[in-house]
Order: sequence, then structure tokens, then C-alpha cells
Amino acid sequence: MLRAALGLPWMALPAGAQEAWPSRPLRLVVPFAPGGGADATARFVAQALGEALGQPVAVDNKGGGGGTLGAISALSAPADGYTLFHGTPGPLITNPLLMANLPYDAARDFAPVSLLVRSAYVLVVNSAVPAYSVAELIALARARPAPLAYSSSGIGAGSHLAAELLRIEAGVELTHIPYRGTGPSVQDVVGGQVPMTIDSLSVLIPLIRAGRLRALGVTAAQRVPELPDVPCIAETLPGFEVTVINCLMARSGTPAPIIARLSDILVRAMASPAAAQRYADSGAEPVGSTPEALAGLLDEERRKWRGVIARAGIKVE
Repeated sequence: MLRAALGLPWMALPAGAQEAWPSRPLRLVVPFAPGGGADATARFVAQALGEALGQPVAVDNKGGGGGTLGAISALSAPADGYTLFHGTPGPLITNPLLMANLPYDAARDFAPVSLLVRSAYVLVVNSAVPAYSVAELIALARARPAPLAYSSSGIGAGSHLAAELLRIEAGVELTHIPYRGTGPSVQDVVGGQVPMTIDSLSVLIPLIRAGRLRALGVTAAQRVPELPDVPCIAETLPGFEVTVINCLMARSGTPAPIIARLSDILVRAMASPAAAQRYADSGAEPVGSTPEALAGLLDEERRKWRGVIARAGIKVE
């Protein structure tokens, strides 16, 4: 049992609150279809919360709109702690910067609870590309008469924004080729139709290890244990960093004792042996946080990507 692995005692809210919550099952809205990384993390979190709270936590997948439909669904519920939201950069950070007329303000309408996992991207090229380091790729891009192309999982996706940050920081011209999802984007790099991409470690590690793609650099601030011989892009472009986060959010107005209790459970859960085993060799690091620390991280990410989007002139029609 995960609860036993966590060593979690039953935790009580202040007097007058512990009888009221939770007295019935909870719902955890995931803004993507079942089967992806966010869904897997949400199910781990739902189990941990359910065992600690003594109430089942049902995962409710509400995909569509780059995560915005799930956010809207979560925000349509009362701020009573019974509906939670599995937050990712799209609906919380980048979509509000890219999409006009969203019916919510992520910074205003969501209350941070806890960070859950953080991971990085990795820059890869097709094996025929004559570049074996970030510096060599930059030199190749500068020497070519036509810009190098890169694929992404879609306009405004994390893979697109990470590559645009690379383009800006390296001072090179690159041509963006957006796809409808990570699968076809990566497959065309493997097949040689597109020379390069930046995407998630979990997707690309098997292809790198199989020799089907060449890794040039990870977007983390430090080298990752899954690819210890692959340098950070920051070793060539100081300060370059792209971190992908998953977090738990509640609706603004949720009572502070409920948020504090959820955060405390998740800090323990993400530091547990069960979490370490779940995320071993996945390219993701389980890490919980206080609501205040998560709020600061989200603010920092919003400032960063607002600047990148403005400098790159990215727009989503």
C-alpha cells in the first residue's frame, strides 16, 4: 500500500473543519486524454491522496484545447476542495499568453497546492546531421544558406517554445515545422524528413539509446542521470534552461486549511520510495512543495515565457 510506504498518519484540520472535509469522494481533473505522462502522474497522486484522506479520488480526463477544456471544467466546480486540477504549463502558463479570450485567468482563478514532478527536454538530431554538440549545431545553422528546420508537437507547445528560446539565445535562424502531436513530430526526425527537434526526455530516451536519434543537449540546469554523458545546453549557452512541471491546483477561494493539508500529503508522497520507484529512469523528478513555493515558480515561468513569446512573435490563431 502506498499509504504504508509514505508513513502518512491521518491528518486533522483545525477544529470545526475536520468534520466537514473530506466527507465524500474527490475529483482530480486531468486536462489530457488517458495514457500520457500527466495522466500517469495524476493517477499516482490520486492514489496517494485517497489513501491519506480516507476518501477515493477519481481521475477525470477532460482533454481538448491544449488543456484549456480541463481547466474550465475544474473551475466550474465549487471552491470546496472536492475538485482538484492537475496543472501543466499549457493551461496554466503558455495558453493564457497565447490564446485570446480565454474564459479564465490562470493566475487569479487557480490556487497553487503543490509541485508534483519536474522534467526537462532534450535536443536531438537525425543521425545524418553533421553536428555532434550544441556548438557544432549552432555553427552548422550559421553556415547554411537556408535555415535549419525543427519539428514540434504544435504551435505554442512546449517543444515549440523551447526551440524558439534556443533560436533566440543562439542567434540563429531556424524554420519551425509544427505537427499535430509529439509522435509524428519525432517520427519525422527519426525518418530524416526534419533534421532536429526538442521534446520530452521520456519520449526521446528510448530512441537515443537505440541509436535512432543523437542527443546534443538537455534543457535542465544540470545533467540528468538518465543521460549522464549528454551535456546541458547551458554549458554552451549559459543560463539556458527549460523545465517542464506538473502540479496540483485548486480553485481560488478553497479554504487554506484544505490546501495546506493537501500540500503536506503531497510533499510526503513525492518524497516517498514509491515515487522514486515510479519515476526511476523516466526523465522526471518527483518533488512536492509548499503552495507558496509553487506560486513563486509559476510567476517566474509566466514572466519567462511571456518574454520568449513576445520576442519570437508567436501567435495561436
